[in-house]
Amino acid sequence: VGWIPERIRTVEESGMVKLCRGCLFDKGSFQEKKTPFIVITLCGLSAPLLAAITTYADLVIGLVFSAVLIIAFSVATYYIFPKTFFWVFLSIILTSMSWISIGSALGYYYTASKECVPNGPNFSYTYYITVTGIVGSVVNFVAVILYQNFLSSWRFRPVLIFTIVIGSLASIVDLIIIMRWNIAIGIPDKVFFLLGSAIFENLVIILQSIPMSSIYAKIAPPGMESAVFAYTVGIANFCGMVSSLLGSGVIQWSGMITVGDTCDFDALPYLIVIFSILVPMLVGIPAAFLIPNVLQTEHLIDWEQEQWYEARTEEVETSEHGNEDDDDDDYTAEDSRLESHLL
Repeated sequence: VGWIPERIRTVEESGMVKLCRGCLFDKGSFQEKKTPFIVITLCGLSAPLLAAITTYADLVIGLVFSAVLIIAFSVATYYIFPKTFFWVFLSIILTSMSWISIGSALGYYYTASKECVPNGPNFSYTYYITVTGIVGSVVNFVAVILYQNFLSSWRFRPVLIFTIVIGSLASIVDLIIIMRWNIAIGIPDKVFFLLGSAIFENLVIILQSIPMSSIYAKIAPPGMESAVFAYTVGIANFCGMVSSLLGSGVIQWSGMITVGDTCDFDALPYLIVIFSILVPMLVGIPAAFLIPNVLQTEHLIDWEQEQWYEARTEEVETSEHGNEDDDDDDYTAEDSRLESHLL
């Protein structure tokens, strides 16, 4: 669709260095835009660093480390990129962080034994994984068609708010099953799960990922499309990892017992209401207003008007020429002072 229209580079171009067969390094662009490239590279290393810390250290240390990194990347983005880019970048962080994952607790609840959860769904792993996978594949295809036909003509803000609200309300299906309200109205767990959670969860994921993927691509500046696209996607994935860590912490600190014969899922309904329904809407909806309210076919950032690195290059060149002119003036003044002595 032309969202990342980078041209093919050749080794004959100025500044291009051949690293190996089929691999070129644009040394000229790297030297010109060294600071953004360094920040983007550090962002790529943040996920494996966080994985290593959470594996060998305490969960709290991992959360503190991730918070420091997110703040550092936000500050760096504020000073390096245009302000419009920063606000979109901040919206991506807030939206990704607002979906605090408690899916692991739900998985344990749905597949718990009768000794663990008496009168519960007690799904087999075969049913839970197979049905979700098969239904999810079909729903993914349907979701793309629905989005293309009904939502693709919307502006970014309305479509993001709509998907956030739908995604939050979809968790009500899980809440109904946990509270056993579906049994009270005569709908079996497997039927309600099949028509509810298995469908809505995959539907919402696709409806949310399509506009966000478009945003990742549309804020990439010319000449750095791949790098900046990787940066925004990387920070979104990193924030997704952090939200999963937060979800693990919430489950752990709530006192839930998800395995064994003495399970305790009493806190699960409250966690669904707070972290799957309220938090995404209270954080995600305001975050959507940080994104320019343009059509999805329009540019989010006018890079020609911003003159991002061109302006910086001109400032540097101007300052260098200014210094040269000052030096010339100094030399001229010194020559004029020496003339009387030489005469």
